[in-house]
Amino acid sequence: MKPRRVAFFTDSFHEVNGVALTSREFVNYARRHSLPLFSVHAGPGNKITQDGSVTTFEFSRGPVRLGLEHDLGIDLLFWRLRKLLRTALREFQPDLVHITGPGDAGWLGVLAAHELKIPLAASWHTNLHEFASRRLQRVLDFLPEGMRARVGSLTEETCLVLCMKFYSLAKAIFAPNPELVELLASRTGRPAFLMSRGIDTELFSPTRRSRTDRAFVIGYVGRLSPEKNVRMLAELERELRELGLREFRFLIVGEGSERSWLRGNLAHAELPGILRGEPLARVYASMDAFVFPSVTDTFGNVVLEAMASGVPAIVSDAGGPRFLVEAGRTGFVASTPREFAAGVMKLQRDASLRRIMGSLARKAAERFSWNRVIGGVYENYDLCFGQKAHQNAALQERPNMQRWCASTPPVLSLRQGRQ
Repeated sequence: MKPRRVAFFTDSFHEVNGVALTSREFVNYARRHSLPLFSVHAGPGNKITQDGSVTTFEFSRGPVRLGLEHDLGIDLLFWRLRKLLRTALREFQPDLVHITGPGDAGWLGVLAAHELKIPLAASWHTNLHEFASRRLQRVLDFLPEGMRARVGSLTEETCLVLCMKFYSLAKAIFAPNPELVELLASRTGRPAFLMSRGIDTELFSPTRRSRTDRAFVIGYVGRLSPEKNVRMLAELERELRELGLREFRFLIVGEGSERSWLRGNLAHAELPGILRGEPLARVYASMDAFVFPSVTDTFGNVVLEAMASGVPAIVSDAGGPRFLVEAGRTGFVASTPREFAAGVMKLQRDASLRRIMGSLARKAAERFSWNRVIGGVYENYDLCFGQKAHQNAALQERPNMQRWCASTPPVLSLRQGRQ
């Protein structure tokens, strides 16, 4: 069968976040398998390049933009690119468009699919509704707590409705955890599929550990921003000191608006900024426990990286990371700072337990392969848009869990709520 020609529009590619990582792996997969791909994303300059089977259309975001992070924004004048993009796309002749969200590249993808009259697929990567709610509540910190909560709740529901309207423009939707697959299928009426994440188990490995000091190191990797709930780390530190733990320190990797607050409110913390590649892998392997308090993450790439490094993870009982951790075997699932502290204390007091859980975490991470994940996406393209589509009347109904998980690694635990 002739390879499917995909135009892939992503709102994040060069940045340090899960969307960018997944997008780069998507492009790498197409290149490795000689699949024709037209990749559209922002970058340092305006250019069109060719590398094997991959054509890259890169655009520079202009000064009129909405800033989201220190390295990420939305070009509010993105439509200026339509003519040049349309010409390049007609030369490439895509069979379908795949977008990653409602940013500048995403909207360009929607317009391109409409103008070229080809199918649109969309993948959900970020809980934008929760992102908006937490950012707004932090800005409104001067208001009474009850009022902030009501404003946050209204904002979250309004943004969720708008996001669902946007994603309903697609004919097929992909999401990184079963809970989101179910939500998107029910709220949009579109077929939804599980698209988890992969891991480089050669880069992230316990063999990179070289630290010999006796301090207990508690790690965190990710954006230092309100939606990541990183201020909870200060509460965790207080809980640990009350429980009698003294010889420990936090190792917090990342950048963001909360970095200065963390530096001022944590007594025992090292904040080296952003790390990549082997330096990052060595830092992971040097940790004794990995804590991830975010309740908004849809998957948790950093949790998988820690597990691949042989580090037990303690994650929140809300969001995607809880589907990665099997409570009591590869880590712990917690809902309060005290429960996070209890998990840390168990690992600190029992070196044997720490080694066993770290080994099991490593084995669990080895089940996640980028080839398998992205390959599954291409298989689901065929289900929705290929010759098989007319034979699959079931796609007109709400897809079941068996189909969601058919082409991706099985998660270790699908238990909902508190563990």
